[in-house]
Amino acid sequence: MINRLRQRINEVFVGKADVVDDVLVCLLSGGHVLLEDVPGVGKTTLARTVAEAVGADFGRIQFTPDTLPSDITGITVYNSKSGEFEYRSGAIMHHFLLADEINRTSPKTQSSLLEAMAEGQVTVDGTGYKLCDPFMVIATQNPIEFLGTYPLPEARLDRFMMRLSIGYPEKESEIALTRNSLENKTADRMSAVCSTDDIRRLKKEVETVHLSDKLLEYIQEISVLTRKEESFVMGASPRATIFLARASRARAYLDGRDFVKPDDVKAISVNTLHHRLSLTSQAKIKKENIDSIIKGLVLKARIPVE
Repeated sequence: MINRLRQRINEVFVGKADVVDDVLVCLLSGGHVLLEDVPGVGKTTLARTVAEAVGADFGRIQFTPDTLPSDITGITVYNSKSGEFEYRSGAIMHHFLLADEINRTSPKTQSSLLEAMAEGQVTVDGTGYKLCDPFMVIATQNPIEFLGTYPLPEARLDRFMMRLSIGYPEKESEIALTRNSLENKTADRMSAVCSTDDIRRLKKEVETVHLSDKLLEYIQEISVLTRKEESFVMGASPRATIFLARASRARAYLDGRDFVKPDDVKAISVNTLHHRLSLTSQAKIKKENIDSIIKGLVLKARIPVE
């Protein structure tokens, strides 16, 4: 089923199999994704394609400065006929929510996603409402334009399991993408290869993937090294350690294994840690690179021998 899912998504979203795998890792481990890239490289297409491939509900909200928290979480309205208050759901009530240009809305509206991403529910007027299962937020932002934006602070960035960059496609992939568009082979025309019930079952299987105590120590040591690194303002949080462990199990499962290897941790470390770390002023002056530092710290951590 995983192979069929990969194949179907890559038929529409051509040439970025590694990005597709990372999104599937987040989906199977219950995480959320921040897609940060220039316009037109397929961020929306990727989100919709994944939703269509698993036969899930897809919701999209375009964030603007006047977007309200109630547009996301929903609102309680008074029904004059019944004499009772009724809940009218917002954009959050879907399996997949595309939060387009999340940095263009106010911090108050951005914060309305936090409870949903962390606890799988929203609270409106004191009443909690459960979200769909599976539930995944795929947020996008443009890293180039900063006018009229509200940059996500560290506390909100930390809620995303991974930050991914799609990048421009290769020549053959771009030609294939254009051909698909001309022939109307788009995400809304593709058929699902599995259901949300299947995804829930796969998520439970991922939870059974063995992660040894030695590998947990290895993951925790990577987080500790980021906290000791002088080039970073602050290190990775305990939530980052948890996400590294969960994503490593999903990565092993995608590769057809029921146990985690150090290579699984290495494969997802950069995308899981990058957005949680920021360079000091001195490091920026020296033009140091966050990804390169993370890779060096991963190599520095002691690989367990079992």
